[in-house]
Amino acid sequence: MANNASARKRIRQTAKRTERNRMRRSRVRTFLRKLELAIATADKPKAEAAFREAQPEMQRAVTKGVLHQNTVARKLSRLSARIKALSAAA
Repeated sequence: MANNASARKRIRQTAKRTERNRMRRSRVRTFLRKLELAIATADKPKAEAAFREAQPEMQRAVTKGVLHQNTVARKLSRLSARIKALSAAA
């Protein structure tokens, strides 16, 4: 256990930051789940709308340091390609 005031403060700060990051990550996953569902149902307009909602949320996670920039870029690229493929299949 922490023995001085600064160490106790660090523990409090870390707990707050961890909780915030967990909420951000969960929020991103929720948007991705909605997008995956739209892609699975092959509903292109709905998938495009979900993509437009998910994209800024993922970028925000990057600026907050929750997700890595390259990871988000890769996921967005792959999701975009899957949405584009919906029109080719239909």
